[in-house]
Amino acid sequence: MNDTTTIDVEIAAAEVEEGAPEQNPVLFLHDIERTYRQGDEALHILRGAELAVWPGQSIALVAPSGAGKSTLLHIAGLLEHPDHGEVYIDGRATASLPDSERTRLRRNLIGFVYQSHRLLPEFTAIENVMLPQMIRGLSRKECEKRASELLAYLGLRDRLRHRPAELSGGEQQRVAIARAVANAPRLLLADEPTGNLDVHTADHVFQSLATLVRASGLATIIATHNMELAARMDRRVTLREGRVVEME
Repeated sequence: MNDTTTIDVEIAAAEVEEGAPEQNPVLFLHDIERTYRQGDEALHILRGAELAVWPGQSIALVAPSGAGKSTLLHIAGLLEHPDHGEVYIDGRATASLPDSERTRLRRNLIGFVYQSHRLLPEFTAIENVMLPQMIRGLSRKECEKRASELLAYLGLRDRLRHRPAELSGGEQQRVAIARAVANAPRLLLADEPTGNLDVHTADHVFQSLATLVRASGLATIIATHNMELAARMDRRVTLREGRVVEME
């Protein structure tokens, strides 16, 4: 399989979810397998996993610890290679791409939010959001304008010049969300983004994230243990014996 390999993703993804929107999925995981070695033992984490996510669609990934949620997100985000299968981003096969091209796709098309905000402590909120844009090559003026708009949209207009240590946990995570979408990605992957927050703050952060997703048309997968938050998303899936299974 080479760099230009593509498939009719719309047809393939329709096999995963009958009656899906008539658009190409932003992400299509096809027949994904991933095995780790632990001494002499083989741990089969993913076994033929299939998942399609369309523009503007939010998916909650709900599964117990150790089931493979983080592995699935890492493979979807091109941080890890599957042992078998293919990851299609906007219809393009990525498994055989060189690392430089995978990095470019990750930088331009995929945003990540983690349980820990991972903000750079020496930079202000607006500087943290500007950095990924500057790495992409945008001018400082463009970066500052978009960062200001994103942070204001997330309710942080008065906190632009504050460093992470001067922000609450919820504010820090909203800065992390702004940073994740600063380059206008097509796909947002979040791994327990409210896991370190109290119930009220988690709800506020989730509402901010959901509003941003709806406004931008992002395709989104959020791994979470919070069933109340999961219930507000478009779809809920889990992992059973290494396969992605739709939940009621």
